Amino acid sequence: MATRTPVRQQQKSISEVVTELWQLLLAYGKQETVEPLKGLGRYIGFGLGAAVLGSTGILMITLGAMRVLQTHTDRHLAGNWNWVPYLAGLVVLGVLIALAVSRITAKGPTKT
Repeated sequence: MATRTPVRQQQKSISEVVTELWQLLLAYGKQETVEPLKGLGRYIGFGLGAAVLGSTGILMITLGAMRVLQTHTDRHLAGNWNWVPYLAGLVVLGVLIALAVSRITAKGPTKT
């Protein structure tokens, strides 16, 4: 049977313990805050890009539909009726905005 010699633990001074504790706290803080924020920034960037491109596309389609109404109904919507295509475009955009707002839901904590 082998004899075990007692392992002598190093005694650290208070300043070394405080320094190690501070480094541990900094590493933990970076792990729990900085790294998730990097992922959140990427998520927000893609969301903003999608919002800008989507809204630009919707506006262009609405503007195109409005111009089609103006050019293909020139006799009927001329003179005092030239505001109707603009109103139609506003109504379509209003409906799309109302649809988007109605789809927004508050997600609370899930119950299991």
